[in-house]
Amino acid sequence: MSTAVRTAAPAEAGAVDRPPRRTVEVWSAAAGMVLTTVLAGGFALVVNAVDEQTFADSLLPALRETGTVADGVALDAAFTGARTLAAWFGFTVVTVLLLGAIGIFLARRRPRRRGTGWWFLAAGLVCLVGSQLVLYPVAFLFFVSAGLFALRKPDPGSNP
Repeated sequence: MSTAVRTAAPAEAGAVDRPPRRTVEVWSAAAGMVLTTVLAGGFALVVNAVDEQTFADSLLPALRETGTVADGVALDAAFTGARTLAAWFGFTVVTVLLLGAIGIFLARRRPRRRGTGWWFLAAGLVCLVGSQLVLYPVAFLFFVSAGLFALRKPDPGSNP
């Protein structure tokens, strides 16, 4: 009389423990990087490319119309302020691209590590503060990536 104990079948010999895919996180961060480059970088490029006369003829009326520049501000003060803001936006673009590239590299290299989300959180905060809260929808994309890294847990038996 033999008692056969039925156990669960072991995993296939050829099966590989695949890391979780971080496609949504990477695409969200990449979209944030592209939008930051287009919006903040575009502003920086346009403002730094014009001289004071072109600024007075084309950009200053548009900035006054939107309420960005008050009506009583002199031309040289408005031009200096716009150039300063463009420099700040340019620095923000470079920093966001650097932090986002590090985050994407780590997400692809070690997708099980939840600490990668900190890089995306930093990119979102830099985008938010660096754009002076103007690009908050873009910063939200980085926050989505960071939140998904925090919420999606790797398999318990996997190596980090």
